[in-house]
Amino acid sequence: MDSSKNKFHPLKNLGADLSASIVVFLVAVPLCLGIALASGAPLFAGLIAGIVGGVVVGSLSGSAIGVSGPAAGLAIIVLTAIQDLGDYQSFLVAVVFAGVLQVIIGFAKGGTIANYFPSSVIMGMLAAIGIIIFLKQIPHAFGYDVDPIGDMDFHQADQQNTFSELINMLNYISPGAVLITAISLTILLLWDSKWLAKIKFLKTIPGPLVAVASGIGLALIFNRSELLKISSDHFVQIPISESLDGFFSNFTLPNWAALSNPDIYITAVVIAVVASLETLLSVEAADKLDPHKRLTPTNRELKAQGVGNIISGLIGGLPITQVVVRTSANVQSGGVTKASTVSHGLLILLSIISIPFVLNLIPLATLASILLLVGYKLAKPALFVKIYKQGFEQFVPFVATIVAIVTTDLLIGLGIGLLISVLIILYNSFKMPYMIQNKNEESIKIELAQEVTFLNKAAIQKALGDIPANSKVEIDISKTAYMHHDVKELIDNFKVNSQGKNIQVQLVPTEIEEKVEVF
Repeated sequence: MDSSKNKFHPLKNLGADLSASIVVFLVAVPLCLGIALASGAPLFAGLIAGIVGGVVVGSLSGSAIGVSGPAAGLAIIVLTAIQDLGDYQSFLVAVVFAGVLQVIIGFAKGGTIANYFPSSVIMGMLAAIGIIIFLKQIPHAFGYDVDPIGDMDFHQADQQNTFSELINMLNYISPGAVLITAISLTILLLWDSKWLAKIKFLKTIPGPLVAVASGIGLALIFNRSELLKISSDHFVQIPISESLDGFFSNFTLPNWAALSNPDIYITAVVIAVVASLETLLSVEAADKLDPHKRLTPTNRELKAQGVGNIISGLIGGLPITQVVVRTSANVQSGGVTKASTVSHGLLILLSIISIPFVLNLIPLATLASILLLVGYKLAKPALFVKIYKQGFEQFVPFVATIVAIVTTDLLIGLGIGLLISVLIILYNSFKMPYMIQNKNEESIKIELAQEVTFLNKAAIQKALGDIPANSKVEIDISKTAYMHHDVKELIDNFKVNSQGKNIQVQLVPTEIEEKVEVF
């Protein structure tokens, strides 16, 4: 038996995975509700997507640590689509078809697209998400909860932005919420400390669970005081069903009559493309977060996401993607195998059936404290120092991606980061297509790079034009594997024109086609 597979067997890591699943569950519930609210969908639709993302996608995926569910990046698309299509039931048809398209993309091996994003951009995405999580949770930590807890966009529905909200919240501070945040953070930091790690029985209890239990207790005590009382909208708000029939009534079926509407298919394509791209980028990020450095099969992931979206759409859920916030919470909580992902989905299902009233006692301030630490760990200062030491070519795209994502949204920010990475590559390609050595006053050697493209034409043309008359020049292409036709033509012309300046040209090897592939 493969020892590595045995090492990561779910039964061998059951304790760590169950502990991590509780943390992911606590983080996921308010995010599912917040994203549903931001999407203009029924609150229960977010929970359905969270359950399907955990149980269905988690089971089918090849990712050991990736966690899927409703994504904040799709909220605006969902909100607009529901309005354009007329009702939520019609929108669900688009979700089902988006899932079908994702399965097709998976079988067509479209998962390789993520390989074209540089590491600096992916690391920038992780850091940017960490910063956004941190900044977005500060108002919730202070008891100002107007903006949904799952919102990740710079411009918010309450007419504020990520930064202006920090000033606006100062007018609405809740002393009780601030105290709960401070105590919850203290518990979480103590649980992460080396001192507490020495107490064996405490290691089996997840710190976030202790923080949540403390938050519930403190909120019940504080609500006896007018000064510390916490408003009802500062708590988790899961819809409570009075009966089993009431519970099942929360599941919505697609309106198949909408199949005649061509906008359904346009919406499906948009959701499939955006959800697939977000998933692939999250997979890249998750693989970098994985302490065991396992690689996720991306085509299998797209198929799993597609099946998840088909099922989610059929029973009334939001579109699903793999999500960095929940994945990073899983990694930081010690999740090892996909059992933690599946378990968190089962926990959401069981809790909304059996104890929704208990979940509704959880103050958002406690959950904000958990997310504050998740955000900090994704964007801690040591990461910036590490990337800075890797040099200009890595640090500039890294910082540009962060700034762009924080001030716009995920996809625009990634596009800007990728563009800057490409520009740096082009600049370096333009700047270093050759090396010149002066053998003596009259003899010059020009050694061309391994790959010479049309972008290098101007630089090589200038170098050849600067060669003085009555010189000897050796053009060494022995290390060149690929040369653009324009550059070959330039060298051929130089060999002819140099005769008028009494320049002796030697090509090594003597014919370009002998050594180099011209394209």
